[in-house]
Amino acid sequence: MEDHVEKFRQADALAQNILRLTRNTLLVNLRFLDLALSQFQLTSYPGTLATDGQHLFYDTYYVLSMYKQERGRNVRDYLHIVLHCVFRHLFTSANIDRRCWDLACDIAVESAIEDLHLESAACNRAYAQEETLKELRSQVRPLTAEKLYRYFLDRHLSDDQIARLREPFLADDHRAWYLPVKSGQGTGGGGQSTGRTPETGTPGKQKSGRGGQGSRTTPKSGTERQRQDLEQTWREISERLQVDLETISRRHGTDAGNLVQELKAVNRETYDYADFLRRYASLGEVTQVNQDEFDYIYYTYGLSLYGNMPLVEPLEYKEVRRIKEFVIAIDTSGSVSGDLVQRFVTKTYNILRQQENFFTKINLHIIQCDAEVQEDRKITSQKDFDTYLDTMQLHGFGGTDFRPVFQYVDELIQAGEFTNLKGMIYFTDGRGIFPEKKPDYDAAFVFLDDGYDAPDVPVWAIKLVLQSEEI
Repeated sequence: MEDHVEKFRQADALAQNILRLTRNTLLVNLRFLDLALSQFQLTSYPGTLATDGQHLFYDTYYVLSMYKQERGRNVRDYLHIVLHCVFRHLFTSANIDRRCWDLACDIAVESAIEDLHLESAACNRAYAQEETLKELRSQVRPLTAEKLYRYFLDRHLSDDQIARLREPFLADDHRAWYLPVKSGQGTGGGGQSTGRTPETGTPGKQKSGRGGQGSRTTPKSGTERQRQDLEQTWREISERLQVDLETISRRHGTDAGNLVQELKAVNRETYDYADFLRRYASLGEVTQVNQDEFDYIYYTYGLSLYGNMPLVEPLEYKEVRRIKEFVIAIDTSGSVSGDLVQRFVTKTYNILRQQENFFTKINLHIIQCDAEVQEDRKITSQKDFDTYLDTMQLHGFGGTDFRPVFQYVDELIQAGEFTNLKGMIYFTDGRGIFPEKKPDYDAAFVFLDDGYDAPDVPVWAIKLVLQSEEI
């Protein structure tokens, strides 16, 4: 037994040296990843290659085997795991389809690695990916995890289809991403592994293999606070890395391809459209029962004392916030799709028509504009909105100038058409002239994510970027 322990310790020490050499190789070739590469604690764990954002869990004998067979494999696997963290793939929703998400993340990472043209990361896996990447690039632009995820979801792939697609891109086990977090503060950790399994504290039976392929054990989860801290750490690393890469690109003309695109996707400031609309709600005269103040003890006491006669205190009411006055501006220039406009207005309507969002009587203006105001349709009820959608026609198709809408709304305010206008939302492709002066109400410009950077908006405006599937 002691001999077995000593052999394992020697093997693990060699594996850790290989991983340090791998990290240093990446540092030499990809200096902009220095901070990301330094984050991991090396931890030997049987039958897996994985990360939880803090540890790099590795199978000792697998690392040794790959070093003998194909040295570029260790480099590519290490970089693969680092980029998962940089792109924050492991910090995802609990309701996500794991099959499609795992596949999308692996392909996005491998595509980014391919764009780097790193000789030290060359291995047979890269050659097996070529045809799939070529086909996907003709269908999905850019190859970010989010876009690939939606692409695969829409095709309702079977488990066998997903397995075949993932095989050339598979490097690590993702199960640590989905482990439930524990309550409490936790004990933390640090340093490098001693070759002990986290569960038993004794050397485990080593099983050479890669992530997701025959692994039967999974590293333990951390606390909720630790996970939040980890996510924030990787967010800061991602944002810094994006700035560094964009600086490098401007100075030297280098192109990191999907690496830059993925960073822009994960770091972009986005808003939930429904939440955005709620910010324009105003405290109104409509009241409703305050359920928080309803005394159920008093109610049930009456039932027990008098049979079927509950005791009910005088009901308390509270004012509610709903949208009363609002402007929807639609860019009807030649560069904006009529189908997208229809879908956007419908989405807005579906959000607003919810009872808790809208007053019974409203003052909503839907304004169409290209280089000048083409139409202003006033909506005062849900019936008006239904009629507008049924008869909606776009007018314009000229150039794009945002200023006429703001001038027109200012005139409506001066004329007394609005008494408490809270905001305007402008649906556009962004290729137009923005007003220089901030209006007296909040304004947001909504862009469709087309794979490229959305235009900058004035400092006083809010920018929303919606995925096509969100419209």
